[in-house]
Amino acid sequence: MKININRISTNKFLATNNTNYHKQEEKKERIVRKVRCKFLFLLLLIAVSLQAQDFGFGFGDEESGSQGNMNNPLNVSINGEVAASMLGYINDFSDGLDQARLGDIFTGKVNFSAETPIAEGVINLNLNPSFSPISSLSVDEAYLRVYFGSFDISAGLRKLTWGKADSLGPLDVINPLDISEIYTAMSDQSNLMSVKIARPLVHGSFRFGQFSKIEGIFVPWFEPHRIAQTGRWADSQMELLTNPPIPVTIMEPDTTSLNYAQGGIRFTTTIGSSDVGAQYYYGRLPQPSVGFTFTPPNPMPESIDILYNPYHQIGLDYAQVLFGLNTRAEAAVNITEDLKGDDGSIYNPSIAWSLGFDRDIIWGINLNLQVNESIRLFHDKLGSDNPISIMSGGFDIEGGLSLTNTRLTAAVSKKFLRDELELRTAVVWGIEDSDFVIMPALIWTKEDLRFAFSGGFFTGNSDGQLGQYQDNHFLKVSCIYTF
Repeated sequence: MKININRISTNKFLATNNTNYHKQEEKKERIVRKVRCKFLFLLLLIAVSLQAQDFGFGFGDEESGSQGNMNNPLNVSINGEVAASMLGYINDFSDGLDQARLGDIFTGKVNFSAETPIAEGVINLNLNPSFSPISSLSVDEAYLRVYFGSFDISAGLRKLTWGKADSLGPLDVINPLDISEIYTAMSDQSNLMSVKIARPLVHGSFRFGQFSKIEGIFVPWFEPHRIAQTGRWADSQMELLTNPPIPVTIMEPDTTSLNYAQGGIRFTTTIGSSDVGAQYYYGRLPQPSVGFTFTPPNPMPESIDILYNPYHQIGLDYAQVLFGLNTRAEAAVNITEDLKGDDGSIYNPSIAWSLGFDRDIIWGINLNLQVNESIRLFHDKLGSDNPISIMSGGFDIEGGLSLTNTRLTAAVSKKFLRDELELRTAVVWGIEDSDFVIMPALIWTKEDLRFAFSGGFFTGNSDGQLGQYQDNHFLKVSCIYTF
């Protein structure tokens, strides 16, 4: 019998309770390193082979250029950014300077690409200081794309966006997220690609007509959302599980096998003034489920099993300018294996949707608004969220939660001084939890230089998903040079 516990911070729990988890993580890291090394070696071989050919750089050397030179120019580009930033938490300063830290200060990105009319190779690197707890050099994306007329295929580590929502819509299912980075990134950025985790995948697309495209994707193994193991961004509601009263064995699955492979297909087109899309995706829910295994007649759990539920998604999206509003909408049905809603070890099927728009409203003030909601099906079949029910088999992973989970994200901005200076405030409101995060920012941009002063302030119900971070009010100063 398996019984699950709701809203667990899985990585944190495993890191403190089971060496098997560390072994699995080390195995995954070794696999990732091998994949990266092989891919980088492949790109090197391709680059060497291209260098060995007779090619031109697109300068039109009439005297020495051959027909092959003109037909197969190689374009190489290098770009990136250098950033200096300081991130401080207000509560740390109130506890004394010995508790206050300002982060890594320096970060950087370097992006390399080499392209011919038939192929493209991309390597994007993240640079961190040598004293950073993570690697000082990491691969953000690395992939090879080959063109065959209207068809192209790519393979490697990639970040892709499906759907049309501005802020993490229900159809954007390919890349998991680094949960602990979302709000500090959102405070001074409108693009959240930095919190996405690149996945090894194969992606192909075929364009036909003037505006139509069909694409398919295969992801050979699975990675969940990255949840902080310890520290201020860990889930405060799971204190009981991080310090279990009884010793248990944690069973973490090996998600690097083909049993955890995922895939999908997506079609997009333009009909009149409307952009529409439809997609199907089979994968694993990125949030973990936790079950207990019992051996009768012992009433105490023998082990805790970490589960990642498989699901099917069918989704539609739409974008159009309506009444002066740049409107975007998505809708999806997520079908899990719990088709009766009474299996506490599996998340119930759900309907998810998002609706958003942006426009200049008055005096040059821009409003960007988006509502995301998920509606649980078979809600009346849920079990209990009382830990006592673990022994009786009545505990449910979603027990005690509301029928709906609704979030409103709004950003209001105004530009001054020939659009160089921007005042912006973003708000995320958890409607059922009655909690908020408010993120004001002052941003100055001059050509390739960008300076931002921002902050994040959490308030509302301390038991909510946002309100639990009331001790995480932060201020952030950053200066970024893009080249």
